[in-house]
Amino acid sequence: MSDPWQWLALIGLGAFHGVNPAMGWLFAVALGLQEGRRRAVIKALPPIALGHALSVLLVVISFATANLVTASDLVKPTTVIVLISFGAYRLVRGYRHRVRVGMHTGFAGLVLWSFLMASAHGAGLMVLPLLLGLLAPAQLMALSLCGPGAEMTGMIAALGSAAVGLAVVLVHMAAMLAVIAIMGLVVFETVGLGILRRGWVNFDLLWAGALIGTGAALLLLG
Repeated sequence: MSDPWQWLALIGLGAFHGVNPAMGWLFAVALGLQEGRRRAVIKALPPIALGHALSVLLVVISFATANLVTASDLVKPTTVIVLISFGAYRLVRGYRHRVRVGMHTGFAGLVLWSFLMASAHGAGLMVLPLLLGLLAPAQLMALSLCGPGAEMTGMIAALGSAAVGLAVVLVHMAAMLAVIAIMGLVVFETVGLGILRRGWVNFDLLWAGALIGTGAALLLLG
């Protein structure tokens, strides 16, 4: 059975993404202020969360597939390299690039914008260390459900990986959606976008540091 702390960490990661204005609530508030109604903010949140989840899902599928076909002793070093390399890229110049979309976009446009923003930030990469600890228990559980004497075939392992991968994406999306809803509505109803002019945490810098730090921690703890 997987460690519950890993799921709590996943929820925390989703909440962190939700707090980051670049991940969606800032755009939702801007749309709400433009239309002058709270409903516009609420309407923008589900497609933003969906686009983010699709970006994370793409990373999860890629990682789970690689985990099934790659030698186990190569998975963790590769994860470390990806985290540190992308974190360094974000630290040096990744924050300079912005994905733009019109202020009159619809559901599909918001999904696409959120997907591109999350992918540009490497949002799904931070779930990789958690997946390292979640995939093996999920695969063993899938094996046990197949009955006594069953062998760990590729199909059984794939079923376990798919189940935990979907759960990871859904939990992450739910946590993010809850937080962007709170942030977006609170900012819209109280201070508007003026909060960003009075001072805000540099989440781009913080995120780059988190990617590098997580990769380094995996390397040292491995």
